[in-house]
Amino acid sequence: MSLPLEGLVVVSLEQALSAPFCTRHLGDLGARVIKVENVDGGDFARGYDDVVHGMSAHFTWLNRNKESVSLDLRTDAGREVLHRLIARADIVVQNLGPGSAARLGVAAADVVRAHPRAIAVDISGYGTGGPYDDRRAYDLLAQAEGGSCAMTGRPGQLAKPGIPAADLGASMFAMTSILAALHARNSTGQGAAISVSMLDVVAEWMGFALNQARYGEAPEPNGLSSPMVSPYGAYPTGDGHTVVFGTTNDGEFRRVAAMIARPDLAADPDFATNAGRKAHRERLDAAIAAWTSEQTLAEVQAAADAAKIGHGRLNQLEDVLTHPQLEARERWVEVDSPVGPVTSLLPPIAAANWKLRTDPIPGLGEHTTSVLSWLGYAPAEVDALLSAGVVRSTV
Repeated sequence: MSLPLEGLVVVSLEQALSAPFCTRHLGDLGARVIKVENVDGGDFARGYDDVVHGMSAHFTWLNRNKESVSLDLRTDAGREVLHRLIARADIVVQNLGPGSAARLGVAAADVVRAHPRAIAVDISGYGTGGPYDDRRAYDLLAQAEGGSCAMTGRPGQLAKPGIPAADLGASMFAMTSILAALHARNSTGQGAAISVSMLDVVAEWMGFALNQARYGEAPEPNGLSSPMVSPYGAYPTGDGHTVVFGTTNDGEFRRVAAMIARPDLAADPDFATNAGRKAHRERLDAAIAAWTSEQTLAEVQAAADAAKIGHGRLNQLEDVLTHPQLEARERWVEVDSPVGPVTSLLPPIAAANWKLRTDPIPGLGEHTTSVLSWLGYAPAEVDALLSAGVVRSTV
């Protein structure tokens, strides 16, 4: 079965997370992804740790379905290889440090100017223009600047969200923009120069909270709960677990009150509306916790299912590795790598006529010579580039 992006060539100058996550998904969907890495260690995420049989957890996660080409872009010959690669690309993605892509002539606007059918994406921390456009940005910095950290944790004990939302959000906006540009190119023949800012992503995702801050009162962080609705949070069970309930409307609240045998709560005018339940959250949470703490997790879950109340178990990371829903749906697969097979999750999309790719994770420069040959370099030219240290190959 063919995949929707088969036949497309992606060239990515990428580091760490935001660009690699975008291009991995393009590869999952069938695109050929050529990852350009420097000759001195490659993508710095390769060295974050060595917990996956010697590879880093980040690199293992983000880099299946790719070919690695290792270039010294400080040299004229290295830059020549890069530009020959880009000339063959349908899609070019980069998240280099501020100013680096422009100096190499591979910023999105430069690429599309030279190759009008190309779709090129710049992923940056703060976008172009404004007082921050030359600042380096990492996930924590973008989340801090965009207000996400002010919504996480508890008052006086703010925290970074556990997942890198700024990086991941930039990846997904880059990918959806690429797919939109491919669709447009089918009818116009024209490519597109696209930019995605991590700060813009965080601000977009903070939309409801920013509306509250502008037109009302900024919500405070409140741990494992929601500043918007109540009851919506975590409660202890009698056998040492934590159950999480989610309710979003008055009808669901009344079902919670019936489930815990507290009809008085449903009749209490303090809890008649979501605004009232938020204002009196502590009293309501205490009543629910008093009930859950007398039940086992299984008993709570059975009662919530019967009452049609959304619920979940607060899992530790180790619990997710054996999550029954992931296992039953065969979400874990083996992917080859330079250190042997490693376990990976399938992409979170499914279509009956697509078998998504799970090709190997590349070693640094593993595909340098094969890609140079594809670009038309003669064997003697490849040997000369290797001898000069312009390129690196592990094959």
